[in-house]
Amino acid sequence: MENLDISIFKSYDFRGIYPSQINERAVNLIAQAYLKFLSEEIGKAIKDLTIVVCRDARKSSQSLLDEAVKIFLEYGVTVHDLGLQSINDYYFTVGKYKYDGGFMTTASHNPAEYGGCKLAYTNLKHKNSIEFISGKELYKYMQGLDFPISDEKLSGKIEKKDTADDHLAQIMSFVDVKKVKPLKVVMDTGNGMNGKMMEKVFAELPCQFTHMFPEPDGNFPNRPPNPLTEGAPNKVSAKIKELGADLGFICDVDGDRINMVDEKGNFYKGDMTMLPMVKAILTKNPGAGIVYNLICSHSVKDLITKWGGRAIRSEVGYMNLARHMREEDGIMSGEVSAHFAFKKSYYADNAFIALVLILEAISQDGRPVSEIIKEYTLYHKSNELNFVVEDRDTELDKFRKEYKDNILDEIDGITVEFEDWWFNVRPSGTELLLRLTVEARTKKLLDEKIKELESLIDFKERK
Repeated sequence: MENLDISIFKSYDFRGIYPSQINERAVNLIAQAYLKFLSEEIGKAIKDLTIVVCRDARKSSQSLLDEAVKIFLEYGVTVHDLGLQSINDYYFTVGKYKYDGGFMTTASHNPAEYGGCKLAYTNLKHKNSIEFISGKELYKYMQGLDFPISDEKLSGKIEKKDTADDHLAQIMSFVDVKKVKPLKVVMDTGNGMNGKMMEKVFAELPCQFTHMFPEPDGNFPNRPPNPLTEGAPNKVSAKIKELGADLGFICDVDGDRINMVDEKGNFYKGDMTMLPMVKAILTKNPGAGIVYNLICSHSVKDLITKWGGRAIRSEVGYMNLARHMREEDGIMSGEVSAHFAFKKSYYADNAFIALVLILEAISQDGRPVSEIIKEYTLYHKSNELNFVVEDRDTELDKFRKEYKDNILDEIDGITVEFEDWWFNVRPSGTELLLRLTVEARTKKLLDEKIKELESLIDFKERK
């Protein structure tokens, strides 16, 4: 594994600039390790494995996928190829058909020059759940392997697979279409992977649908791939106001994240985007458990409780939320980053399901989206503040000492709770950053506390 850039092994997947960081050689090794891991995890010989594969529209994705498939076929694996797909379709297919494994080449919401892959498999302990493979954990596993792996080489086979109709049926099963009103909706899929299925979904709905940037284009010429990038929602916001639309949505380019934009063009983070769908789900499933991550607004946990649900708190990261859903019987989960996952969708993200649930909820409420979200906004919350620091542990110790009497826990960074305000400070998993989230009952108190907390940090730069 000489000259392998270990920075590509992320907490949740594999990503880097192509071809300097991630390339065909790296994917060759990852694919071999993946086969060994799957064989041991599910108790099957490599030659008996069946793996579904697909890719996003990035320029690197076809070549990287070809390299992985070459390895799979060399070792006798049966490969089913979905072609170009969103990650929602990929997760659905792994879960629905109980594939031994899944391999998608995608760099998530990173810029166009990035390549990568996301790996999954069917969870044998939880038959209706898929499991995600951490890049960091697979890298550790690779340390115990010799390459090339010594398993018997046979000729595998590959065939095309199309699961779109089954996936569409599953998406629509989450709502009563008769309850969705003819809302005027603008959708920005950003030349990413949600365009194809989005057309199918809206063909089932009575909504007036305007689709921005529907064609897959790995150069992403119309806006940044990540909806959270400054300026990324500007075009969908302008189109909503131009058309007098009721609301809009913006997806990241691999497709698993979706954010809501109201009729005034205001963009909402994932914690506020999730609240309409939470209400819809709890109306149909009284007492259900809803998982939220610990940097969500306290509005989320307060309203889950008010609406009769069980609020289940989780560390940040969709793998963590999926685990809490399984262990604590949650029916859905949501994050500030706008990952939304569902028990009945194999505990995996699905932006399409989130979309139809929101449309049903907004239809049933009847008020403008801005009024609904205003009612749901119980606190004043900062954006996540990022600080470049020399030593994250040293900086965290300052918070431990200063606020030791009010520390709630340290399951993901340090969370400190007071009666009228709270904050979480946590280290980045990939950079020398501290990430700070603050929320208070009043804007004045919020501003005061941000200054107070910032004064503790010895930082080089604020991002």
